[in-house]
Amino acid sequence: MTAPEGRGIAGQTDTFRILHVSTGNVCRSPITERLTRHALVDRLGDPLQGGLIVESAGTWGHEGAPMEANAEVVLADFGADATGFVGRELLDEHVIRADLVLTATRDHRAQVISMGHSAGLRTFTLKEFTRLVRAIDPATLPDARDEGVVERARALVRAAAALRGWLLAPTAEADEVYDPYGAPITFFRSIGDEINQALDPVVTALTGVSAPR
Repeated sequence: MTAPEGRGIAGQTDTFRILHVSTGNVCRSPITERLTRHALVDRLGDPLQGGLIVESAGTWGHEGAPMEANAEVVLADFGADATGFVGRELLDEHVIRADLVLTATRDHRAQVISMGHSAGLRTFTLKEFTRLVRAIDPATLPDARDEGVVERARALVRAAAALRGWLLAPTAEADEVYDPYGAPITFFRSIGDEINQALDPVVTALTGVSAPR
């Protein structure tokens, strides 16, 4: 069996795929996907120059659907682009190709891991990954300028996986990003703020570049 283009089942590639997962792939994961891309552009100019590919899907994804209108408003608040987004249902191939899977909730994380494909060591909730990343000394990671962003990102995931059993969440709810589907724009904006705050240290750790001030 030949693995799909991307991470593959064995071996390395010159790209690093980040997969964001929520339920319908119309609210949380689209916001997270596009805010990640926006943050990468701020730091790298063009994220693809560093080999980073950012995608999203939903465990009960609305295949082919646009993101929710309020999600688009939230992205506009941050100056991020919602253009061309199309919802996807999470498939085995998405998990196989991903180097890092970041989910909205612990239930989503469990669903991804249950799909197999050795996903356990590279699947985290977004907030869990943020907590772990904050505990990693950046000096222990490869310098992206010397070894490339992809090598740095792979090392970050390995370091986070090694810490997971030692750095637990203070509460069960601490690792959750709640679903704003059907909620007013004020709640969407609060979720957008949560996601953006969680992403900032993650993107900084992945790239080795802090957000421009």
